[in-house]
Amino acid sequence: MAILQQIETDIITAMKAREALRLETLRMAKSTLKSKEIDKREPLTDAEEIAALQTMLKQRKDAAEQFTQGDRPELAAKELEEFTIISAYLPQTAGEDEIRRVVHGAIVHMTTDGARPTLKEMGPVMRVVQQRILADGLHADNKTVSTILKEELAR
Repeated sequence: MAILQQIETDIITAMKAREALRLETLRMAKSTLKSKEIDKREPLTDAEEIAALQTMLKQRKDAAEQFTQGDRPELAAKELEEFTIISAYLPQTAGEDEIRRVVHGAIVHMTTDGARPTLKEMGPVMRVVQQRILADGLHADNKTVSTILKEELAR
């Protein structure tokens, strides 16, 4: 089932259970996905839905940090609860070992005539790594992937 369909189903469940925060968060996620769909003028792919939810997660995380710095723990807690609700709709986050496996595979794939890619070629290698992560049905934070890729290319 697509993410948007699951969210719509869960909105009904949250309404029946009278879960106000969950309902509000799911409606916000549905609104974001529908808005992106309207902008694109066709249904979103799974990867696009995941990217939109990842953006929402990043916004929640940043907001929670700002509220914590501003001495507003109740608002930070609300943002973190929303973060938890939204993250449940994303695929399983890949562990560091899985990311390293994908990075190694991409480096081997990009190796030509025995010459490994260098840090200067990080962009093309990163694109291959991201495609392989999506193809494997994994979810990984790009910052983590970038860090691991830099380590591997520096060797």
